[in-house]
Amino acid sequence: MKKTLSNRFWLILLGVIVAGSALAAWLLLSRVPTGSIAAIYLDGELVERIDLAAVTESYTRTYTGKSGITDVVEVARGKIRVKEADCPDQVCVHQGWIETGVVPVVCLPNALVIQIEDGSAEPEIDGAVG
Repeated sequence: MKKTLSNRFWLILLGVIVAGSALAAWLLLSRVPTGSIAAIYLDGELVERIDLAAVTESYTRTYTGKSGITDVVEVARGKIRVKEADCPDQVCVHQGWIETGVVPVVCLPNALVIQIEDGSAEPEIDGAVG
């Protein structure tokens, strides 16, 4: 009888640890990083900076470049994408949502670039080729 209680105790303890670890992982992975800023450049000039953590409802904005091509950008909490574009290849649309600064969204025909930056400081140069 003593052995059965001991096994039951360890099973319950293991279950609590697994459940607690799963909950902690879910909380850490589901939160939007604070300070994520989407910088939108059109023809090489910064036209807008959007704090993605502060977005409460998704919305769209339209940007038209000097070429006359139009990009419809959709902004949601923690992410951004080009929803529609007049460009012929649609690469920017097919890229989908971005949530980190690893890869920017680029529409070459419209010269539109969307880059996610850390809002804690100004962007820094990370290297030079010489």
